[in-house]
Amino acid sequence: MTVTSDLTDTLAPADLLRRTLRRHAAGVTVLTVPGPAGFTATSFSSVSLEPALVSFYLSRTASTAGAVLDADVFAAHVLGEDQRAIAERFARSGVDRFAGTGWSPGPQGVPLLDGVPAWLTARPVLRQRVGDHLLVVGEVLAAGGDGGAGRPLLHHGGAFGAFRPLS
Repeated sequence: MTVTSDLTDTLAPADLLRRTLRRHAAGVTVLTVPGPAGFTATSFSSVSLEPALVSFYLSRTASTAGAVLDADVFAAHVLGEDQRAIAERFARSGVDRFAGTGWSPGPQGVPLLDGVPAWLTARPVLRQRVGDHLLVVGEVLAAGGDGGAGRPLLHHGGAFGAFRPLS
């Protein structure tokens, strides 16, 4: 069965991509680099187990892009459902994203956020322009977090939510 849409004929490819991916639920992370600088991302993912590699994407025009390009280390923080305020703060431009957020300096000064279910640090091994974004791949160095088994914070349809098991 073929499904077609009149929207395909009228929307630009970027709008088609945006509309489609709004229907894809993604885990919410906050990426930080020394400075401190940081941002909310749903593009964080694993790449390889041997070696242990992770990746994320960031708009080349983002206010944190320069700090990410200069960083020798980054941290990825997996957020829990009760950390929506942190996700919103780190997604906002023109504010001190670290104000009101507990954190401490980790290796090489990378900010490690307090109270997150899990975090890891990584050393960038690849920075590549991909379209209007920057792809960063990093080799995992260390990991930690409060280890809580609570529900993760998710992003879907332009809003934050939480996972609900089907059974």
